[in-house]
Amino acid sequence: MTNEAFQQLLQGGVVLLDGATGTNLQQAGMPIGVCPEQWILENRDVMIDLQRRFVEAGSQILYAPTFTGNRLKLAEYGLDDQLGAINQGLVAISKEAAQGKALVAGDMTMTGQQLYPMGELTFDGLVDVYREQAQALYDAGVDLFIVETMMSLQETRACVLAIKEVCDLPIMATLTFEKDGRTLYGTPPEAAVVVLQNLGVDAVGLNCSTGPADMVETVRKMYEYATIPLIAKPNAGLPELDGDKTVYKTTPEEFAQDGRLLIEAGAHIVGGCCGTTPDHIRALHEAVCRLTPKAPHASHHRVLASERQVVEIKLDGSFQVIGERINPTGKKKLQAELRAGKLDMVRAMAREQERNGASILDVNMGTNGIDEKEMMLKAIYEVTGVSGLPLSIDTSSPDIMEAALRIYPGRALVNSISCETEKRKKLLPVVKKYGAMFIALPVSDNGIPKTLEEKHAVLDELLADAYDHGFSPEDVVVDALVATVGAAPTSALDCMATFSHCKQDLGLATVCGLSNISFGLPDRIYVNATFLGMAIASGLTMAIANPSQDLLMNTAAAANMLMNKEGSDLAYIHRMQYFDKKEAERKRQEEAELLASHGTAGAVETAGESQDAEQGPVNPVYQAVLEGEKAAVVALAQQELAHCMAG
Repeated sequence: MTNEAFQQLLQGGVVLLDGATGTNLQQAGMPIGVCPEQWILENRDVMIDLQRRFVEAGSQILYAPTFTGNRLKLAEYGLDDQLGAINQGLVAISKEAAQGKALVAGDMTMTGQQLYPMGELTFDGLVDVYREQAQALYDAGVDLFIVETMMSLQETRACVLAIKEVCDLPIMATLTFEKDGRTLYGTPPEAAVVVLQNLGVDAVGLNCSTGPADMVETVRKMYEYATIPLIAKPNAGLPELDGDKTVYKTTPEEFAQDGRLLIEAGAHIVGGCCGTTPDHIRALHEAVCRLTPKAPHASHHRVLASERQVVEIKLDGSFQVIGERINPTGKKKLQAELRAGKLDMVRAMAREQERNGASILDVNMGTNGIDEKEMMLKAIYEVTGVSGLPLSIDTSSPDIMEAALRIYPGRALVNSISCETEKRKKLLPVVKKYGAMFIALPVSDNGIPKTLEEKHAVLDELLADAYDHGFSPEDVVVDALVATVGAAPTSALDCMATFSHCKQDLGLATVCGLSNISFGLPDRIYVNATFLGMAIASGLTMAIANPSQDLLMNTAAAANMLMNKEGSDLAYIHRMQYFDKKEAERKRQEEAELLASHGTAGAVETAGESQDAEQGPVNPVYQAVLEGEKAAVVALAQQELAHCMAG
């Protein structure tokens, strides 16, 4: 089936999926604990009868019963060597049941094994597992793919990439969400939509977990960011125990009534998960078949995402900072740590920059004496473990960039792609494949432009190439190329002209390396802060800067407020409260150090006790766990245990 045919199906109105497989098969006699794929092959008539009844009830897409037909799950039953035959046999069953009246989707889900760094399974190892099953399903003749009941966004990414590396059939993907509105691994619905639609799936949504009414709010949140159709496949309510049996008590009529709410909230493709029978699907079909689903948004938000949050970049929104600290250039201590294979400072810098107000974290591992690729991948794992902020991947190597984008569990910002022929030729397809945004650097094969007009001409050439590769203005952030005002007196004015041109004429976000403006000048912070205020007024969207520089961050907060940016008044007040608290802590530390230098140890202890009295003592083991300091947890726990035993 081609994507064009899938779109034609969607243009017909609400698309109806099938209902539950597992609970219906258990009702038909499938024992608990058996390999479901093997049981279905041995009892194929039961499956054919069930799926034919779904088609008669109105299902337009059947899920082939290949749910756990991957190598790792089949190995639990000693059947991994039969993967190809099992998947192909199961697809054949669904095709026989469909009789050409419904499409057959190859069904894939989680393997049950933890991904690195929580487990031993590497990302590429997982892609290999999924690729095997995807190839078997493709060879069996499925019409499209469904990646469903996913609890991890990263594992969903692995499965989607595996399918796309096998074929170009349409891909639907659904995750399950807990009562707190997030997946088991902490992903909110907005992040799931942003990451997966930019990765190239054709429809995205949620299944299982709850009944239809409890899915409505999640669908609404997804719809806000969706440029592709949304899927909702709820259970027949929450499972309940009836004696020793698990039952689902939502009736077909109740299920159908609440199913209408899902369409009104933004769902385009609906069906049923656990506990739903052909009667539920028939009632749902009658309730929604005449409804007109809401169209997805024509253009997507300018937004980045980590596995745990989204950061929206608005042309008229508040100015934002990309934290520049995780970069060994000019940092001898960090260079030494990286050469020693340590990332303690990297984790600390990530936490500190997030506390100080950064919205995005730039990660650069370019220094001599290390394997940059290996260290970049390690840094991504470490930083995502201690911070929920999206990342800006900063490397001059296309190979390292691809390796980093492949394992990053979100939508990253690429820093950067220039107009140099070889670099853009290599990088644009890679960035598109992994669904990232990128910083456009107007530098050509002839080097840095000498005039403002030349800079804008180079930018136009780079943008034209990017748009030909399928990017949109919302995927691009333009670097204004800040030169030092000490050498080029019109540098600041030229940059402000670029900020204004990009925002007003091209509809593009902008960024700059803020501190470049003052290179070689005394008291640089004042030049930087003044330039920042002027640049924000000219349309600058964000800057790569050090968020621990309070004058810069306070200036940005004040500029946002003076320009009446949404929410900037309260943001300014909160920023000042944070600044006052930070200043008070700095003074307390200075006083403690002064007392210590005079040998007044008791006074130092009293100062510490005073702070504890205000804030409450923090257990060091708890703090280490909270901050992701795995190496320190054991030692601190042993210290605490020894202290308790001694007490």
